[in-house]
Amino acid sequence: MPYKRITLTHFLLQEQRRLGRSGAFTALMTDIITACKMVSHEVNRGALVGNHGVAGSENVQGEEQKKLDILANDIFLHMNALGGNYAAMASEELEDVHAVTGSADGRYLLLFDPLDGSSNIDVNISVGSIFSILRLPDGVDASKADAFLQPGVQQVAAGYALYGPSTMLVLTTGNGVNGFTLDRDVGMFFLTHPGMTVTPDTKEFAINASRSRFWEAPVRRYVDECLAGKTGPRGKDFNMRWVASMVAEVHRILIRGGVFMYPKDSENAAKGGKLRLMYEANPMAFIIEQAGGTAVTGCDRIMDLQPTNLHQRVPVILGSKNEVDRIADYHRQGA
Repeated sequence: MPYKRITLTHFLLQEQRRLGRSGAFTALMTDIITACKMVSHEVNRGALVGNHGVAGSENVQGEEQKKLDILANDIFLHMNALGGNYAAMASEELEDVHAVTGSADGRYLLLFDPLDGSSNIDVNISVGSIFSILRLPDGVDASKADAFLQPGVQQVAAGYALYGPSTMLVLTTGNGVNGFTLDRDVGMFFLTHPGMTVTPDTKEFAINASRSRFWEAPVRRYVDECLAGKTGPRGKDFNMRWVASMVAEVHRILIRGGVFMYPKDSENAAKGGKLRLMYEANPMAFIIEQAGGTAVTGCDRIMDLQPTNLHQRVPVILGSKNEVDRIADYHRQGA
């Protein structure tokens, strides 16, 4: 019955008791939840209030910002500063750490991509927000980037909000993955997808095929084998997908399995890859692994990487375990 559904707040309180954590954990997650609701509201209003289009500026990545990129970033910074639980934040849209003024007791650090897939905004395709929570190490200055440079295995929690036909928030605290859907009439997220898992096998993969001329041999081999279908070495047909929104790609994998690839190639190798380790790769790797999948750069586990800077880029291959293991084997073989 609808009135017996579990709210996200109740779920967090249960997790807090299970983990023996203080109320600060629920409070800091509540701030993120509020920010995601507000961003969802702005995304849904879209062109009605002039939220579409470019802002006429670039972010620290050298990428053209959309109006909603800036608005979503401002919402995350403001809402997550109010509770005093975060000592500092880092955003894909900002060059430096954003220290939280008056938060001397804040023991957590927040990293976020406020609006993933923003190139899809003007064509009304799903976008999302990604977040990762770390503990502030003892004796470390939260206003310095070094405080954030922790490997993915140190994450306390990670998740994403998907702004699609319905708004969902998918979360892991290191004890599996759970999905919550926003009931707009009530204004609350309810547990709708408990214990989300990634199937170990799949017939679906996602990659930007327009970059095929830059691919390294292992990736080319894998994709060619998939495209060969039943008559090829895999002996089965595969479907290829590409949304250009990591949140949408990962959500599809959680629902029905699959592989997502943004590998290192000859064009992006000098930068280390395309996607950001701290804001995209680590939180999504945490979610995928907690759901039973695998996340690697090629040969190496993403969450074992020691970050060297806030905006470090890495290759990303994640999803159904057996397929990702196959791609990793191809990388180890060099072809």
